[in-house]
Amino acid sequence: MSMPLMRTYGEQTILRMKAFLLTMQEFFLFALRSFVTIPQLKRYWRDFLDQALICGVESIPIVLVSSISIGGLMSMEVGNLLEEFGAKTMLGRSTSNAVLRELGPLLMGLMLAARYGSRNGAELGAMQISEQIDALRAFGTDPIAKLVMPRLTAALVMFIPLVALSDFAGLQTAALVAQYYHKIDPGIFWNSIYPRLAPKDFVVSFLKAPVFAILITLVSSFNGFSARGGTAGVGRSTIKGIVVSSGLVLVANFYVSKIILDIMH
Repeated sequence: MSMPLMRTYGEQTILRMKAFLLTMQEFFLFALRSFVTIPQLKRYWRDFLDQALICGVESIPIVLVSSISIGGLMSMEVGNLLEEFGAKTMLGRSTSNAVLRELGPLLMGLMLAARYGSRNGAELGAMQISEQIDALRAFGTDPIAKLVMPRLTAALVMFIPLVALSDFAGLQTAALVAQYYHKIDPGIFWNSIYPRLAPKDFVVSFLKAPVFAILITLVSSFNGFSARGGTAGVGRSTIKGIVVSSGLVLVANFYVSKIILDIMH
């Protein structure tokens, strides 16, 4: 590789690193401003209720579809595996661990990253390129407080019951599959779960809800605010928000589980 080419490559790498660090700085300032404006929630109560309906009630079908599917699949596959060792009576405990701690919250987070995150990115991106956000500033309205804070607070409130719904639907489906596919009495299935449930199972599950809410809402909204270049730019910012928030959900899912289980071991 020639020296001029190496120099050019090195300069491009440095520019990319500077751009990344600048973006991270802007994102953290954006996130800080979003949290600082939460005391203004009463002023934007109507926006909060609208976002709660969108991210909460309207997300129930996709959350149910994903949790029912994974609950039934886990029960079927784990039951087949346990049957080889003559331990089908442990199916309830094995399924509950996977659904409560990991799969219920994780699938809920990924589904909402795709549904709610894409909506945030597309809506705010369209407002950005049509200069509606600049118009809010011109009229003395803080766009972060008006557009982002209600989304953030609504997600923080609504993601917790959605996780509960996802866990409940997954376990109920697993119980039905165990009863009709593996011929396991429902009493045996549930009795293998209840006595062994520990506080850490619920802490791990429900603590992931606010973490996912913060990541999905702030990342998608930030990318919407950063949209440039017309409708194509809105599409790019929306896709970037979905990809980044989904990746962060997967990473956060691992670290939240590890930290809580280590603390409450």
